[in-house]
Amino acid sequence: MRRLTQLLFSLLVAAFRPLYAQAPLGAVWDSVATMLRAPGVSTGGYFRYNLPRRDITLRIGDVTVSPALALGSWAGFSGDPLDATVMGDLVLTAAELKPVLAELAMQQLEVTAVHNHLVGETPPLTYVHFHGQGAATAVAAGLDKVLARTATPRPVAPAPAAPPTIDTALVFRTLGKSGTARGSVAQVGFMLVPGVVTMRGHTVVPAMGYGSPVNVQLVSGSRAVATGDFAVTGDKVTGILAALAAHGVAATAVHTHLIDESPHLYYIHFWADGPLPDVLEAIRAALDAARAPG
Repeated sequence: MRRLTQLLFSLLVAAFRPLYAQAPLGAVWDSVATMLRAPGVSTGGYFRYNLPRRDITLRIGDVTVSPALALGSWAGFSGDPLDATVMGDLVLTAAELKPVLAELAMQQLEVTAVHNHLVGETPPLTYVHFHGQGAATAVAAGLDKVLARTATPRPVAPAPAAPPTIDTALVFRTLGKSGTARGSVAQVGFMLVPGVVTMRGHTVVPAMGYGSPVNVQLVSGSRAVATGDFAVTGDKVTGILAALAAHGVAATAVHTHLIDESPHLYYIHFWADGPLPDVLEAIRAALDAARAPG
């Protein structure tokens, strides 16, 4: 019955494609935003819908982790709205994992990874990466049912305005790139994989599939914590791990986020804690290792 329903939906999409194509492009993505109950933003060649887990009070040691640092569930859509590629990452508590995986399967959204990003956090979290292909609104309707299995706050309220309290000049200068900042958290994104990455015959939008986000949170005084991940090809893994270790930073995970991608990529997550200049120097050393000639 489900296959018959999908076939009928595909026939209807084909029949109404000319009318659909005449609609303003933004209208489709606005519909996705309405379904997900999250505002969308066009960034890096795709439409992104952020779903922060502000309902979770996360602690690592004596640090209360800002949602902007490590609690960012999201979904990204790229390509033709009638045949969109969808990727994303869900931040889940232990109780949410089983029902979410069941609903993802029910909605025919592929799970590409289930794993940790952090170590020693309270409560323990699991990160589920997913992938889908199809009409954007149909996929969004399925993803809405997945999100309903979680306590993710929706509708997503805008983050409260807060002037930066972290030394953004030091952060951006040391990391060699500007980013964004709100309150105690600064965020900078990098692209460390050269060339084109494909998955199942589709070109992956770099920022959506293999960007390298770095998030830094000022804890108190000059103390900072940082996390994120470096997406790289296999020949860069050893050098990055060595650079982090040399600066006293723990790699918390080395794993994959995609399936059947070419070239094969690895994602190195980390947790740094110390004086802000030292944390930034450690991250810069890892970035330099990622960019070193092979």
